[in-house]
Order: sequence, then C-alpha cells, then structure tokens
Amino acid sequence: MGIIAKPIGVLLGLIYSLVGNYGFALIIFTVIVRICLYPLYAKQIQSTAKMSEVQPKLMAIQNKYKDDKEKMNEKLMEFYKEENYNPMRGCLPMLVQMPIIFGVFALLRNPMLYMSNTDMLLAVHESFFWIKDLSQPDLWILPIAAGITTYISYVQMQAQQAAVGPQAQQAAGMMKIMKYVFPITIVVMGRSFPAGLTIYWFIGTFVQILFNIRLKKIRMNLVANKGKTKNKKK
Repeated sequence: MGIIAKPIGVLLGLIYSLVGNYGFALIIFTVIVRICLYPLYAKQIQSTAKMSEVQPKLMAIQNKYKDDKEKMNEKLMEFYKEENYNPMRGCLPMLVQMPIIFGVFALLRNPMLYMSNTDMLLAVHESFFWIKDLSQPDLWILPIAAGITTYISYVQMQAQQAAVGPQAQQAAGMMKIMKYVFPITIVVMGRSFPAGLTIYWFIGTFVQILFNIRLKKIRMNLVANKGKTKNKKK
C-alpha cells in the first residue's frame, strides 16, 4: 500500500500546511477524493439507466440460449458491443475507492512509514473536538455516525437498483440484508480503527449521500428523455 499511502501522505501534508488542523485536513482530503470520483458515479448512473433500457432484450437472449451457456455468452458479448454497454462500468467507483481506503488505512496506522514531514508525524496525534488523539479509536460517536451514513447510502442504492429491472431487483434483495449487516460492521470496525480513518469513512459516505440525491435527479431526467425519444419515434 506504500505506492498509494505515500502520495496520500504528501497531499494530506499539503492540505495540513494550509489549514493547520489535521482533522479538518482529513475532511478536506475526503471531499477532494469524492469530488474526483464524481464523474465515475455519474457514469454509473448512466450505466444503470442504460441497463433498464436493455433489460428486456438481455433477458430474451438469456431465455433463448439458457441451455447453451457458450452460445449465450457469445450473443451477450455481441449484444453489449451493439448497445455500447459495459455491465462492469457500475463497479468502477468501488474499484477505484478501495485502494484509496486501504492507502488511508495504511497511512493512519503507520504514519512514520509514509510521512517524512516531522510536523505531520505529530499532527496525526492531534485532538479534534472530543477526540483526544486522531491516531487512536473513537469508541462511540464517530463509529455510530459512520454506521448511520452507511445505512442511508445503502438505502439509496437499494432504491436505485429496484428501479432498474428484475435482475437488479434480485441484487437489491441481497442489499436488503447488507444494508443492516454492513453498517453494523462499520460500527464495530470503527471502534478499532484510528479515529482519522473513521472520519474519512463518515465524511465520504455523507458526501456520497449528497451525490446520490443529485444523481437520482440525473437518472430520472435520463429516463424521462428516453421516454420522450421513444414517443417521438412512434
């Protein structure tokens, strides 16, 4: 994780030198990361809208070739190419986000390995509001706050998946379970993680909730515009 943790350490150091407070530096860093990821989330929404459009044709291919998996995969690949649709596109935000989370985790657990700036080595131990040391766990407030924002984000994602189609609704069924399990897991893990890392998760999911509200409007506009296009063709 050093490849990711070291650049993060440099960026955090730069932000810290501007604001002079490690807690606020973490918050600003998190917002910057989420804003950089926003185009990927927008692409994910476009992919979701596209999925609702191609779902009937997709299911028709799967039903037609259900007894011939090789042929079905071949036809699906042809269909994806014709429709310019990539089913993996919706996973991009998480694939990009996970290395960053691991990098932040590695940085905050072992700051001396990834930070050469002496001021930053001391900064990770600063207090922030009720937190006496950001390198140590906060046992209640931050983990619970992170769990709540994670739950809200999952509810939003579940509603988004349910609006797509039958297959996505099956995935949404799994998310019904995960929307309880994952937030509880975040609360438990947050009580052992450095408070700085829990701040990153809490602020990140809070920003994601705001993004989801905005992206929901974008998705609704995309669906409405496609509906108008179909009516004009008729």
